[in-house]
Amino acid sequence: MFSRRLILAAPASLAACAAQQSTPPATTEVAQAPATPAPAAPSGPPPQSWDRFLAGVRTDAQARGISAATVNKALAGIRPNDRVIQLDRRQAEGGMAWEEYRDRIMVSPTRIANGQRMFAENRALLARISERYKVDPGVIVAIWGVETNYGGNTGGFNVIEALATLAWEGRRASYFRSELMAALKILDEGHIPIERMQGSWAGAMGQPQFMPTNFHRLAVDFDGDGRRNIWTDRQDALGSIAHYFQRSGWRQGEPWGQQVLPPPGVDPLRVDTETRRPLSDFARQGWRAADGSPLANSSIESRLVLPNRGNGQVFIGHHNLAVIRRYNSPVNYGLAVGLLSDRVT
Repeated sequence: MFSRRLILAAPASLAACAAQQSTPPATTEVAQAPATPAPAAPSGPPPQSWDRFLAGVRTDAQARGISAATVNKALAGIRPNDRVIQLDRRQAEGGMAWEEYRDRIMVSPTRIANGQRMFAENRALLARISERYKVDPGVIVAIWGVETNYGGNTGGFNVIEALATLAWEGRRASYFRSELMAALKILDEGHIPIERMQGSWAGAMGQPQFMPTNFHRLAVDFDGDGRRNIWTDRQDALGSIAHYFQRSGWRQGEPWGQQVLPPPGVDPLRVDTETRRPLSDFARQGWRAADGSPLANSSIESRLVLPNRGNGQVFIGHHNLAVIRRYNSPVNYGLAVGLLSDRVT
């Protein structure tokens, strides 16, 4: 959650396409990795040898109170991962049309059907989570679906090795060194064994794809077993997603937004997307719901939203769309999660 939440750390099912939608969001409050367009890859070798780097990690970890046994086990046998470096330097490339991203990747019939099945199977759990955190269950399931295909694809990289590689390689050394220390602390606290700490190439972990620092702030032990296991414990994973949204200001029962049709003579590609006003103002101007029906005469704050690389589709977004985008900042991500959340319930 939320770096937004950065999708640099995006999970496997989404990583390829999410990266095309934007550079991973910088460490937002949540899950992924840094968010501004990636700077050019550095020329020349890293500033220090791998062995010297690991020696410094051991010293730093000891100063933070992490046990030598945990550090030695976590660092044993790890090497710079060339694939991680390649993916990091490539992640800002590409671009996908909104319609393809929406229909083939994010809100595909398969993802909708699986989401509806997962919603039904976990209805009682979702109700308990929703009651505790005051977050609508549809958005919890939608995030679960787009981040890791409902827990089916959480990434196959050794998180410690991936983070160490990125901290050593130098382009964002300070950021990833902090994440590495946070990951070592997770191991030291016993939340997950080292062999099961798998994640994305940028270190996003588990079913919610939290970066390690965000794990410490946002992951929860929903089942009360003493561990925050977002990898294999569905209660903890879904509870952690809901906790993120609670902390980000989700308003339970409010819509995130909807597709709309413009008044006659209005170019849908040239609308004002900056001005916020009550939904009733858009209704008076002649904007309609996608099915042609009138918009609600509501005072809920609203603004027009255009997908990136879209072909004329227009949405009205409310406060909760902004909250979704704190999990991962690209506008297309937020819209797709909103659409999926409407379809899985």
